[in-house]
Amino acid sequence: MSDTRHSLPAVPPQPESPSVEIAKGGGTGGDDTGGAGAGGAGTGRKARPGAEGRGSFSSGRFLARAAFLTALLTAAGALLGLARDQTIAHLYGAGPDTDAFLVAWTVPEVAATLLIEDAMALILVPAFSLALARRATAPALDPDPVRLLVRSTLPRLFLALSAGSALLVATAPWVVAVLAPGLPEPGLAVDCTRLTATCAFTFGMAGYCSAALRAHGSFTAPAMIYVAYNAGIITTMLMVSDRWGVRAAAAGVAIGGVLMVLVQLPVLWRRLRARRPVDVTVTERGPEDAGGGPTVALALLAPVIVFALSRQSQVLIERFLAAPLPAGAISHLNYAQKVAQIPMTLSMMLCTVTFPVVARAMAAGDTERARRRVERDLALAGIIVLVGAATVVACAPQIIEVLFQRGAFEPADTAATADVMRVYALGLLGHTLVGALVRCYFSAARPLWFPAFAMLTGLALTTGTGTLLVQVWGVLGIAAANALGITVTAALMLHGVGRHSVPVSLRFMTGGLVKLSAAAAAATGSGWLCGALIPSPVLGAMAACVVVSAVFLVIARALRAPETDTILRFLSRPLTRKLAHAR
Repeated sequence: MSDTRHSLPAVPPQPESPSVEIAKGGGTGGDDTGGAGAGGAGTGRKARPGAEGRGSFSSGRFLARAAFLTALLTAAGALLGLARDQTIAHLYGAGPDTDAFLVAWTVPEVAATLLIEDAMALILVPAFSLALARRATAPALDPDPVRLLVRSTLPRLFLALSAGSALLVATAPWVVAVLAPGLPEPGLAVDCTRLTATCAFTFGMAGYCSAALRAHGSFTAPAMIYVAYNAGIITTMLMVSDRWGVRAAAAGVAIGGVLMVLVQLPVLWRRLRARRPVDVTVTERGPEDAGGGPTVALALLAPVIVFALSRQSQVLIERFLAAPLPAGAISHLNYAQKVAQIPMTLSMMLCTVTFPVVARAMAAGDTERARRRVERDLALAGIIVLVGAATVVACAPQIIEVLFQRGAFEPADTAATADVMRVYALGLLGHTLVGALVRCYFSAARPLWFPAFAMLTGLALTTGTGTLLVQVWGVLGIAAANALGITVTAALMLHGVGRHSVPVSLRFMTGGLVKLSAAAAAATGSGWLCGALIPSPVLGAMAACVVVSAVFLVIARALRAPETDTILRFLSRPLTRKLAHAR
C-alpha cells in the first residue's frame, strides 16, 4: 500500500443511483464476477452504445490474465525477497547487527503497509475508478475528472511525504528508543533508520502510482515494484557490504524504494495522457452527475489510516517485546515471518486484481455481483494460504535449512527460526482474511470504522497476550500472540462484513473455511510424515509440498469445500488439452 465513491466524495454517496455497470467480457464462457451481460440485461438500464461485445475490465478472461501475470511477478518478487533475506543471513547472520538493521527496517515495513498495500490502495483505487467512470460518461468533460483528481491529490501528497521523511531522519534516535528499548547497538540502528526513512516518501509515491494504474486496469507495473525493490537491496549489499557493513542493507532499502517509483512512472504517464474511456459499460446519468471531480474526504481517510497503522503495529509490538530477549530474537522473528507470509502474499494476488472490479460493482449499486466475486475470492485465497500454511508447519526445519543455513546463519538459528515459523503459520488464514475483507469494507465509499475497531481489538489482544506469553515461552509466545490476535480480528471482520459492506453469506463462508481448515490439518500430518522420512532437506521439502497439496485437495473435494472444483478444473486443463491433442 475501496469505496463506492471511494473517490471519497465530499458529499454522502448515493449507491441507489448507480452510474457505472460492469460489462461482461465476450468470449469467456461466463463472467466470473456474475451478473448480467453487457448493457445490464434485465436491469432496465440503458447501456452506452458500443460497449457490448468488447473485452471488459471485469471479464473472466481479463481477470485470469491479470491474475496470472500478477502471480508470476509476485512470485518473482517473493523469490527475490528470499534471496534478499538469504543474503542478509549470509552476510550478517542473526546477531546484534542484524537486530539493529531490522529495527530500522520497521520504518519501511510500516510505510509499505500504510502507503502501498492498504491505505493508499483502499483510498485511491475507488477514487480513480469513479473518476474514470465520470470520464467515460462524459468524454468531453472539462476539466477531465482523472486529471483533476491527480492535480488535487498529488501535490499535497508529495509535500506531506517529504515532510514525513525529513521528520523521521531528524528524530531517528527517539524512534529507535521507542521501537526497541535496550537494543545492544542503538547507534547502528539510528544510522540505518536515517537511511530507510526515505521510504516514507518513495513508498508513498509508489503506492499512489500503483493505485492509479490498477484502477486503469494496468497490473504489470504495480506487480513489478517488489522485484525492483528487492533487486535494489541485493545489489547494494553485494556492492558495498564490505565497506558499510549492515548499513549497506539500509542503503539498499532506500535505493529499492526509488526503483519502485521509477518502474511505474512511465506507464502511469502514458495512461494519464491517453484520456480514453475506460472499458466498462456506463449507464445514462443526469446532468447533475456530469460535473466535478472526486475529492478525497478526511472522514474517509481517517478510518483507513487507523486500520492500516493498527495492522502494521503488530510488527512494532513484536520487536518491542523481543528487544530485551537474547540477541537474535528479533532476527528469528523476522526470518520466520518473511517465509511464513509467502503463502499469504500469493493468496492475496487475486484480491488485488479483483479489488477494482468489486469497487466498480459497488459504485454501480450491484451488491449481488460484488457478493459473488468476494465469496469466490475468499474461498480461493483460503485454499492457497491453507495449503501454504500446512506446508510451512509440516517441513519448517527443512525449509529454513535450505533457505538460510549457510555463512553466519548456524544450525541453532535454523531450529529457533523453524519453531517460530510454525507458530506464525497458525495465523496465516487470519492475515489473509483480514487483507481480503478490508477491501470489501472500503469499497462502499463510506467512513466505516468497524475494520479499525476490529483491528484495534486484535492488536490489544496481541499486546496483552504477548506480554504474558513472552515471560513463559520467549519468542514463541510473541508469535503465538500474533496468531491469536489476527485470528480474532479476522473473525470479527467476517462476522460484520454482511452488515456493513458487501452482503457476504456468513454461514456459507464460515462453513467453507471450516472445511478447508480441516483438510489443511489432515494434509499437515501427511506432509510432516513425508518430510521426516526423507533425509535430504531439499527432497523432503519438495515431497512434503506435493503430498500436502494432493491430500488437501482430495479431502477438501470430499468435504465439498467451496471452489475446490475450480482449482481441480484449472489443474486438469493442461492434461485434458494434451489428451485431446493426442487424439
